[in-house]
Amino acid sequence: MSDGAKADLCRYLQEGRDALVWKLDGLADYDVRRPLTPTGTNLLGLIKHLAGVEAEYFGSVFDRPFRETLSWLAPDAEPNADMWATPGETREDIIGLYRRVWAHADETISRLPLTAAGVVPWWRDDSNPVTLARILVHVTAETHRHAGHADIVRELADGSAGHRDGYSNLPAEDQAWWGNYYNRLEAVARGEGTQG
Repeated sequence: MSDGAKADLCRYLQEGRDALVWKLDGLADYDVRRPLTPTGTNLLGLIKHLAGVEAEYFGSVFDRPFRETLSWLAPDAEPNADMWATPGETREDIIGLYRRVWAHADETISRLPLTAAGVVPWWRDDSNPVTLARILVHVTAETHRHAGHADIVRELADGSAGHRDGYSNLPAEDQAWWGNYYNRLEAVARGEGTQG
């Protein structure tokens, strides 16, 4: 892969990061923390989780450990400890951590060639060693997967939807149109809909 490919991968990773943080804009603390799925998915937890993901994949995998200890990554941490913010962790704490992890990850990506080898200790032996290129693709895919989760959770929280700040990527229709569209899909799902 070329330097151009590396720049493209980094751009897509950053777009996913930015989208996740943007999904918190304008929400009260309750709404960034509240679980909106039966498994507890919440906006602040998604960001906390991804901070840990990047700290590990762009840190320990390439023998460049992130300088801060993330307690939720400890072997004795409770299950899903990385998927929610504790009462003592503020929105600013989690977003600040995520941005510090970005800087560390970006430094790893900048310093190493895409062919640099690393080892993912939690992956199977036959999946190792890995290259920086593979990890960059893996983390970018995971970031965008969770950005999609954030899209849905944000819409459940307050009805806001959109791809990124200033670009919704949705048809520009009014609330009545969206209500009718929703009702039409619901009718089709129930087997009550009509064609066209």
